[in-house]
Amino acid sequence: MSEREALDRYALGRALTALANASAHDMLARAPDDVPGAGARRIGLTGAPGAGKSTLAGHLALHRARGGHRMGVLAVDPSSPKSGGAILGDRIRMDDLAGSPDLYIRSIGSRSTSDGLSDNLPEMLDLMDAHGFDEVLLETVGVGQAEYAARAQVDTLLLVLLPESGDVVQAMKAGIMEMADLFVVNKCDLAGAQKMATDIQRIAAVSRREAGTWQPRVLLASSSKPETIEALSQAIDAHQAWLASSPRQAQLRQARARYRLRRVVERLAAHAIAALPAPVFDTSMPRQLAHVIEALQHSASDTTETTP
Repeated sequence: MSEREALDRYALGRALTALANASAHDMLARAPDDVPGAGARRIGLTGAPGAGKSTLAGHLALHRARGGHRMGVLAVDPSSPKSGGAILGDRIRMDDLAGSPDLYIRSIGSRSTSDGLSDNLPEMLDLMDAHGFDEVLLETVGVGQAEYAARAQVDTLLLVLLPESGDVVQAMKAGIMEMADLFVVNKCDLAGAQKMATDIQRIAAVSRREAGTWQPRVLLASSSKPETIEALSQAIDAHQAWLASSPRQAQLRQARARYRLRRVVERLAAHAIAALPAPVFDTSMPRQLAHVIEALQHSASDTTETTP
């Protein structure tokens, strides 16, 4: 195998920043003519704030990078609805880990999204593919509707839970239990960890999925116990191996294409509505909608005319 070209961190960082700041019109203009092919394996981590997702993600990424993988971490931090800024604390918490030339960590603000992800995330993931990453670990903002968007963006989804936190009940209410591929009871040195793992296994047994589909596993993990990180990494490998021979891959590609299109349309529509003159809102709803549709048509035609 030929030696891989060194990662240009400066160029990647600038390109990710440009994508984070790009408008929906920019994304429409630069959209590829064909559907992106297979790229880096994608691992998602989600869970309630305080569940230890960032620390766990950092240790898991470092462990897998040591195996010879070029590993990227995109950690989504919530943006302020008022200023649009983000604290980007995930990067701060991960930066104290021992470095690796094949490990790249980047925090990104959620911007205008309300689904726990970030504006132009599909394009950012494509960019990670273009820079030769073997795997990308995506950490979402938190639990809730985020999982429905994150599920399509990743191959393997981990739900991180804390012992005695009531997270299982909340996850059941949100329907997340049916979407996760692996359940991770984090900070397993705390009291109640084994009980929670047993409770999750009991719930999974009652709501067993169809034959031939992946049966979720329950794992105990702690950043202070390397053997648990190793076990989690092996479980991810097992799911990835199952996925490689499953029709689920084709379904994921279609779901990602749908999400990408929906996000561009949503942002273009939001821009069109914000630009409507005040008198339009004194008209009927169908008339208002007609103005928005006309603006979207102009956006599409302008993109077609300017695309070489």
